[in-house]
Amino acid sequence: MDSRAIIIDHGSGFLKAGLSGWNEPQLVVPSIVNYVPCRENPGPSYARRRVGLGIDLRHPDTFSYPVQRGRVLNWEGVEHMWSFVMERHRREHSDCGVIITESPLREPIDRKKTLEIMFELLDVPSILLADQLEMSLYANGLLSGVVLDSGYGLTRVQPFHMGRPLPDCGKTLEFAGQDLSDFLFKSIFKKDCNQHDPFQLDTVAVTQTSKCYVPQSLGEALDFSPSHSDAGNTYLLPDGTPMELAPLERLAPEAFFSPQVFDLPGPSIPQVVIDSIKSTQTSLRPQLLSHIVACGGNTLYPGFTTRLYQELMASDFSSFEVTIWASSNRNFSVWLGASVLAHLSTYRSEWLTKEEYDESLRP
Repeated sequence: MDSRAIIIDHGSGFLKAGLSGWNEPQLVVPSIVNYVPCRENPGPSYARRRVGLGIDLRHPDTFSYPVQRGRVLNWEGVEHMWSFVMERHRREHSDCGVIITESPLREPIDRKKTLEIMFELLDVPSILLADQLEMSLYANGLLSGVVLDSGYGLTRVQPFHMGRPLPDCGKTLEFAGQDLSDFLFKSIFKKDCNQHDPFQLDTVAVTQTSKCYVPQSLGEALDFSPSHSDAGNTYLLPDGTPMELAPLERLAPEAFFSPQVFDLPGPSIPQVVIDSIKSTQTSLRPQLLSHIVACGGNTLYPGFTTRLYQELMASDFSSFEVTIWASSNRNFSVWLGASVLAHLSTYRSEWLTKEEYDESLRP
């Protein structure tokens, strides 16, 4: 068996994959599949469609997200994406085992389906299923701390002690980057909003990644009025009309800290972190507060970690030492943690081989 492992971290927004031993995944693709009628058998039925990766610009209305809010809704799409990953990485590493990261929202049936696809359809020699939040903890070289992961579909907070999640302390918000995208679609394009329009998709994606930020104070940001127009804040619509982003559009990530301003239900992310830590034993809180791991794409917004620190210091924990751990590649923390795990001898017994899987199916 190859000494390396193929790692697949399949989130709601992106699939990250690659060989263990690297500091970041070698393949990052949107978690999107499209269904287009076959040329030989055009028609809408299941048997007459072909599945492809990403958005087909000739048929932009045919794509969908197979994983939504951390839950797999389309196993055929997931299987297609995993097949693509395996075909690419097995060319030189045919005997690699596979590590697949799992959402804490997984159900037993999801684990069963994952094993079925990997062993029966993709014929992998061995597999290890790893908890996503635990992997982010390991990526930072920690065994104890609080993991705050905010990605495309979910925002999750989980305290750990000595490598184990503390029971009944984890919190999950079905509010994340997807909701910021929805807000920007409706705010920028208004009644013409079409989330299957490639131009609008690109505009919102660029806005989120290069224009949006978290202010140190929402009031100060809204009161600030520059004396001249910011050229980098302007878009040209398809008809050539210039459009300048409104203040709340650039401040969209503020929704994580002041959801009520955007007419969204709470609580805020800092409040979720506070509530999670308050549900732990008092003796563990100093250690947890000094090891708060921020990860996931939403934590990359400029000002996010600074604002989180300010909010925590303004809470009941102001007398504690609070430290936010935020690596530069924290959008890949889950994948990186799995890359570390692949070479830990202590997890060798956690691997499930094809022979063991086959044996479990025998009557």
